Amino acid sequence: MDFFETIYLGNTGLNWTLFAGIILVSVLLKKVFSRIISHLIYLIFKKSATAVGRDKFDLIVIKPLEFIIVLGGIFIAGFYIEPPADMGLAPLGEFGIRTIIKDFMYILLVYGIIWLGMKMAEYLGLIFAHRATVTDSKLDDQLVPFLVDLLKVLVAVVGIFIILSDVFEVNIATLIAGLGVGGIALALASKDSIENLLGSFTIFFDQPFKVGDFVNFGGVTGAIEKVGFRSTRIRTAEKTFVTVPNRNIINSELDNFSERTHRRSRFEIGLTYDTTAEQIKKISADILEILMSNELTTNDPIVRFTTFGDSSLNILVQYLAFTKEYQAYLELNEQINFKIMEIVYKHGASFAFPSQSIYIEKK
Repeated sequence: MDFFETIYLGNTGLNWTLFAGIILVSVLLKKVFSRIISHLIYLIFKKSATAVGRDKFDLIVIKPLEFIIVLGGIFIAGFYIEPPADMGLAPLGEFGIRTIIKDFMYILLVYGIIWLGMKMAEYLGLIFAHRATVTDSKLDDQLVPFLVDLLKVLVAVVGIFIILSDVFEVNIATLIAGLGVGGIALALASKDSIENLLGSFTIFFDQPFKVGDFVNFGGVTGAIEKVGFRSTRIRTAEKTFVTVPNRNIINSELDNFSERTHRRSRFEIGLTYDTTAEQIKKISADILEILMSNELTTNDPIVRFTTFGDSSLNILVQYLAFTKEYQAYLELNEQINFKIMEIVYKHGASFAFPSQSIYIEKK
């Protein structure tokens, strides 16, 4: 009993015990407390999040909850002790070490809440993304990451306003009014960011592409993975990740391969110079026939004897395939190429290859 009543550094042993005990409990039991709080918060999403599940929610929010619990424990424990009077520290409410420490702890606590809010926004994004997968429209797939980013920005702005109001005693109404006056200067300073934000809205409303489309613009070719506030992310054929500012996308020509109705194939067949005119006519006619009869090609193919090359007689072959898928196009192209080889050999002709004839004059 004497220990709890004895004064140590200006505080009783009981106060020191409570101080250390609260911190120790918050550190040792942070996982238990965070799990309980996580389950309580999950009740908000329970009806709409059955497909995503509670385990995923726990995994997402557990870290910020642990941070808040430990920090909250330290914050609460600090109320049970006072610095020794002989240190001459300014009381709370006046500028000094005590007020600075309190405000710093409060800022960290608000930061933890902002972190938790952003993680909850991510979980909402998972719910929306799952719902978007069961719809035919691709627009909702594209809107989900945008809305998640918007929620994160709103959470961060609210948190910053709370810190400015409670810690720095800034009048938020006056601040917002002041932003109206300084809006022009702010707009000029953040011109690129505003252009990128407007570009993201242009993309959503004009819809030049959707998430998953294969596009090319500005020398970048790949599949659209995400459209955000500032930029669009593209996965290239080499599996690299390219981030392109939205203003660059709306200001450049864009070729959306996924919106094509056909795929064109155009090439030349080179036959040796000993091929007769009759053979060329028969070969061209047979190639035209297989293209016309194929259900995956349009009915307007082109097969023509076009040029006398340096080492070959060239037949132009051009057709359009009824397919958007690259793999399906390659399979069709391969089938037609094999048939062309069979036709050429059937008529006793041969494919040419680069060659030169050298004539030696005898004197």
